[in-house]
Amino acid sequence: MFTPVATELRVQVASDRDILSARQRGRELAHRVGFGPTDQAIIATAISELARNIIQYALRGEIQICAIEDGNARGIMVAASDEGPGIASVDQAMQDGYSTSGGLGLGLPGLKRLMDDFEIVSKPGAGTTVTVRKWNR
Repeated sequence: MFTPVATELRVQVASDRDILSARQRGRELAHRVGFGPTDQAIIATAISELARNIIQYALRGEIQICAIEDGNARGIMVAASDEGPGIASVDQAMQDGYSTSGGLGLGLPGLKRLMDDFEIVSKPGAGTTVTVRKWNR
């Protein structure tokens, strides 16, 4: 079980400027945790994807970012929450190529591949929370 080791960073997301802010803050925290440039870029990409989903599907929400520990391993946890329409079928949304917006359908499945841990909780009409973790082992 992981333990948060730093104060959570919270970014309200409602615009492209908020996406950039969340990305930058996540990259800075990843650097402080000891991630190299490649993993910093992966974490920033994950934050961008989560924040874009918030804007596209829910209009606004929140990104939480914190450093975590699990024994000797340190990492970053990112949680994206919204109170939007939710996802009717999480299983379907996790299939490569599935899209409700006309995109390529690589967002959530690609995000799952980028990160070490991936969890999604969604209720139609009540919103979605996606939590991802990247470990610096």
